Amino acid sequence: MAKISRWWPGGLFLFILGLPSGAMAELSRMDDTDLAGVSGQGGIYLSGDISINELGGPIQNSYFGACGDEGKKCGARLAYRLKEDGGWFVLDDIRGSFSFEGLTLRVRHIDSGFGGDGELFNRDVVELGLPNVVRYHDVHFTVAASNTARPTDAGFQQTDLFSIEMQGDVTLEGNLLVFPTDSP
Repeated sequence: MAKISRWWPGGLFLFILGLPSGAMAELSRMDDTDLAGVSGQGGIYLSGDISINELGGPIQNSYFGACGDEGKKCGARLAYRLKEDGGWFVLDDIRGSFSFEGLTLRVRHIDSGFGGDGELFNRDVVELGLPNVVRYHDVHFTVAASNTARPTDAGFQQTDLFSIEMQGDVTLEGNLLVFPTDSP
């Protein structure tokens, strides 16, 4: 028998015929009274494996290079200016990987609790359900201060404050609630 290596119209027909009869059930409309008796739960359940510059980023210059190059930074860089005319807060040399299972995201209504403030609030919030375990593998980053945003800018000077390396499992429990604020 010949091996079929691509879809062909007859193959789709045979696939549909092979479905169990329940898979071909017809959808029907529900009126409002029937729908009122249905309850459900909404939300998102996420699992992931995220890697950041494990071998170094795509930029090769006097500052960035491969992770094996002595004296070069190989990870990502984020710079934040805290004041309009101030210096820069920097997360530098960010690299490694982490994985998690069971991060949840849903909308929750708060109308009680919080020392009586929940009743006054009476609105929806975003609830992030923290995953039970986050696994870190060779995660590394440096916290620093800099006079410019980019290491290639003229007069660049950076002071590394401390470096963090993480390996292993971290247990997270609970939820993080994100409360909306009214914009001015």
